[in-house]
Amino acid sequence: MAAAMQRLPVVVVLGATGSGKSKLAIDLAKRFSGEIISADSMQVYKGLDIITNKVSEEEQEICPHHMIGYVDPLQLRYKVTDFRNKALPIIDGLLKKQKLPIIVGGTHYYIEALLWHLLIDQKCVSSDEEGEEAAVVTPSDELLELRENFDDLDSRELYAKLMSVDPSYAKTLHPNNKRKIIRGLEVHSQHGVTMSEILAEQHQEDQDVSGPLRYQHNCIFWVQCQQTVLDERLDKRVDSMLERGLVAELLDFHSRYNQQRLEEHKEADYTHGIFQSIGFKEFHNYLILPEQERQSQMGETLLKEGIDALKLVTRRYARRQITWIKNRLLRRPGQDVPAVYTVDATKPEEWDYAVLEPACHILETIMKGDVPLISPAQKEVKQSDPVVHKICDICDGQILLTQSNWEGHLKSRKHLKRVYKKRKRQRELLQLMQSYEKKKHTEAAGGPIGAVADDSAST
Repeated sequence: MAAAMQRLPVVVVLGATGSGKSKLAIDLAKRFSGEIISADSMQVYKGLDIITNKVSEEEQEICPHHMIGYVDPLQLRYKVTDFRNKALPIIDGLLKKQKLPIIVGGTHYYIEALLWHLLIDQKCVSSDEEGEEAAVVTPSDELLELRENFDDLDSRELYAKLMSVDPSYAKTLHPNNKRKIIRGLEVHSQHGVTMSEILAEQHQEDQDVSGPLRYQHNCIFWVQCQQTVLDERLDKRVDSMLERGLVAELLDFHSRYNQQRLEEHKEADYTHGIFQSIGFKEFHNYLILPEQERQSQMGETLLKEGIDALKLVTRRYARRQITWIKNRLLRRPGQDVPAVYTVDATKPEEWDYAVLEPACHILETIMKGDVPLISPAQKEVKQSDPVVHKICDICDGQILLTQSNWEGHLKSRKHLKRVYKKRKRQRELLQLMQSYEKKKHTEAAGGPIGAVADDSAST
């Protein structure tokens, strides 16, 4: 029994939104008597089932689901550490009971927080959307007061403060990235060390920033889908969400939020909590319309713009998720990186053959302590991208933080168009100056006077 317990892996199902993660997780849970831990930063909130795309009640009845719908959506400060501290006891409890834990979700930094130990003091650091350790989260009175002081300052003022105490870290951030700037200032104010010193210590001995793996046995599945098919699938999913009542759900919550906000005399804050979910920002202009104006032509226009924007940002989000998987798993340095097995969910009619059966074979083999016949995804060597902190004066002082971004910017249509316009203005100015100098030279030579004399003679 002890040997069997050691071989019971923590299963992770990840991939782009709309790829089929939830279906594979449920199928595996049915086959292996597992339970599902949702790793989705928006599905932790109560209600709002459509906008957060929660699994249906019927799906939740098929097998137990955890970490869904337990946070008040009006709570704006739910952190990755809150999620981690609640989810880890569930996973450990399942392993003790010889139940297979299956983590599934699209918030990959939540998954990362479960799989790896942090190298920084757990009491004072958490992760952000991109999986970077950079935030003091100790809920002390001192920190709350400090954070309020920082919140009152403009991001440019905060950036100047960070440059004065930690220029190395500041140069890796954009001056408008207020959240990360504040984190850097909090670390320095609370602990007397700079963020750049902490990150440098983490990277010693070629270790990744997240530290060693938390669980010895893991089985990670990456559900893939051809991009054009995924884009079409995501557009159809947005249409389905609208048919199920997405707009009504958003209007109802927006009304309840503003009622509470006014009762508490608070300013609107659309930068935290559930408002970070895709869908709120895209429909904001429509949601704030008076009810009688939503049926007007302007209302219909704003609604259509929101729908188009929602489809666009959803497709972009799916691409970012794929980039995260490549960067944080396939290109991750160090030894504590589990294998990632890919399955192709492009064709739903081939689900059993292309997705479920290969996944079951891999999982069964790992549970027996053997090596699967199916090879994992090949690791990629991540090329270093030097931090350069370049400023493009031609493009209104746009800041580029890496060499590849700088080189890409120089080749971008926006930059080249501005370069062309600038050179055109320079040529026009040069021609104007040359014309002016020529006129001055002519006047000095008496040209215009002589011309007048000739006219007089002819008269």
